[in-house]
Amino acid sequence: MSDRAFLKSFAGLIVALVALTVVLFVVAQIVGGKPSKPVESTADAKAVAERIKPVGELTVSAAQTAKVATASSNPLMDAIIPSANAAGADDNKGKKIYDTACMVCHAAGVAGAPKLGDKANWGPRIAQGNDTLYSHSLKGYQGKAGMMPPKGGNMSLKDEDVKAAVDYMVSQSK
Repeated sequence: MSDRAFLKSFAGLIVALVALTVVLFVVAQIVGGKPSKPVESTADAKAVAERIKPVGELTVSAAQTAKVATASSNPLMDAIIPSANAAGADDNKGKKIYDTACMVCHAAGVAGAPKLGDKANWGPRIAQGNDTLYSHSLKGYQGKAGMMPPKGGNMSLKDEDVKAAVDYMVSQSK
């Protein structure tokens, strides 16, 4: 077969495919045209929302948290739920900051963080002085035993809040 004969056959095939595509498009428009009336919904939106809503909801207010914390005699629960004094009182700012930001690492010793109340690990750190502790907690620190991210990883904390949390942890670890 020569090149001319091949091109003639190929062009005929392309024309036939284009014609078939046009015919199928026209038939599809005729058969599947727009509906004459809008399809009515079998269930309204309110019923659908009712069926797919969550099984339950959890709402905890500061008053409920304080009530549970003061009623608790379980030390594990006391560690998880801040005490009533820390939940809303300004007189123990350091504990409040510890409970919200520092406890994540210092309660479990994550990344070498000294645990709250662990005198053996806190002793050498306390001996360095408050200025060193403040500097490490504000600017961050990388040491052999672990690391401390700046402001405990919560950059929205004010410097005085971080210092109050450090003071609280030191007072609990002497």
